[in-house]
Amino acid sequence: MGGTFWRRAEIPVPGAALIGVDILQKTKLEMADKEAQRKRDAELTEDDMRENAINLAFGGDKERFERFCKELEDRIPPGTGAVLGGSSVTGHNFKEGAPFDAEGPGSSDLDIYLIGEPAVQYFTLNGFWIPGIHSHPIKDGDEEIAPGLVPLRRDLKEIAGREVTLQASQNFFYWFRNIWLGLPYLLLAGTLDDAEDKDAAADEL
Repeated sequence: MGGTFWRRAEIPVPGAALIGVDILQKTKLEMADKEAQRKRDAELTEDDMRENAINLAFGGDKERFERFCKELEDRIPPGTGAVLGGSSVTGHNFKEGAPFDAEGPGSSDLDIYLIGEPAVQYFTLNGFWIPGIHSHPIKDGDEEIAPGLVPLRRDLKEIAGREVTLQASQNFFYWFRNIWLGLPYLLLAGTLDDAEDKDAAADEL
């Protein structure tokens, strides 16, 4: 004697396979576009980045840009470099590709990175992504993580006429991000102790 066996009916959904293919193709195109953009970013020259920063973040006002750089030069500790990164030097957001000031004039921050041990020492223990190596950015509401940098940040904001974040990293971590991750940075003030750390980062590639 046999029982009754039921088989679930499989009803094909018209176009489902095509929708899946379209999504996959779109994802591949987006990834290819991002990869091409990151390659172009890595090829930006210092002059390209400086021109972008002046035109995008300072409204074409070269004198105000130079005043901003001098403020950094006069106030960062010896053995430290100050670099500008993010959409102000490339013209677009690294992750999403959104243009600088996408949400209106003044909506994008200036991301300043202070490179070197003296800069890292400004930050308290709870002010790091990686303790002693790479800090959180100082922004409104987070000033307590580096109280000694609050006056500098305030004055930079006044010159720039927009928000400014300050973040600190050790030299080797900066070169890792610059060389291995392909993140472009523009040196605004100070110096980068790059000989040994840059070679070490390049050896990891």
